[in-house]
Amino acid sequence: MARGKDKKKRKLEKKQEGDDVPKKIPHTLETLREKDETMLVNADTEEQEEAQKDMELDELSTYYENSYEPKVLITYSDNPHSKTRIFGRELTRIIPNSLSRYRQRSSVKRIVQSAIREDVTDVIIINENQRQPNGFLLIHLPAGPTAHFRLSSCKITPELGKDHKEITIHRPEVVLNNFSTRLGLTVGRMLGALFHYEPQFRGRRAVTFHNQRDYIFFRHHRYEFTKDGKRAKLCELGPRFTLKLISLQQGTFDSKRGDYEWIIAGRRHQMETSRRKFFL
Repeated sequence: MARGKDKKKRKLEKKQEGDDVPKKIPHTLETLREKDETMLVNADTEEQEEAQKDMELDELSTYYENSYEPKVLITYSDNPHSKTRIFGRELTRIIPNSLSRYRQRSSVKRIVQSAIREDVTDVIIINENQRQPNGFLLIHLPAGPTAHFRLSSCKITPELGKDHKEITIHRPEVVLNNFSTRLGLTVGRMLGALFHYEPQFRGRRAVTFHNQRDYIFFRHHRYEFTKDGKRAKLCELGPRFTLKLISLQQGTFDSKRGDYEWIIAGRRHQMETSRRKFFL
């Protein structure tokens, strides 16, 4: 019995000693991330004030001043497959005051000009390859910027075993998570500007754009409360997809003379770039 007590005593002493030792932070790509000179997290006051001034003067500032209600046009590549069409229609249910139209072989420039005449504030063009949505072009009107994303892991509501009728007409809450650099802030603000700035909490809908290692994961949920009101659970409504920024262009779309603020490096350069360096 004495031996057993001594053994327990030694274990207790070791545990107490271990409590005084700070726990090591696990080595992941996020914790080992190389610091970007434009990161705003833990930036000095001067850097944050400069970023705030830039936001007050950029093309998205009028939206964040609540000066207009977004109106979004969603269109496709020519002759889109059924999954791409369904994905576009589901986006119209998620994004308030949005409409879906077929492209009818119009060029991007003509679409932009027509949208400006109709007071559209943002255009989304969904491209596809091998009958799967694979591209997402977002153009903020009337003067840009334009973001081009690679679209992957797209799952529409039937593929998730959900019913699109569960998506109510209430304006959703929008969560923008982990956009920590100047570039990331611009991209996050562009995505946020698609939605009405006054959510209707009664609908209990929330859309999330979560950036992790430069991949932007989109999720759409309805949250439900327990009968006692103390706990909440999330019910995914769909669709879900992932975005990867390819380029950010000043102004509206121009593939020949466009002034690119940022563009993804080529494959060879990517291999030479550290895996611990992220841009958003």
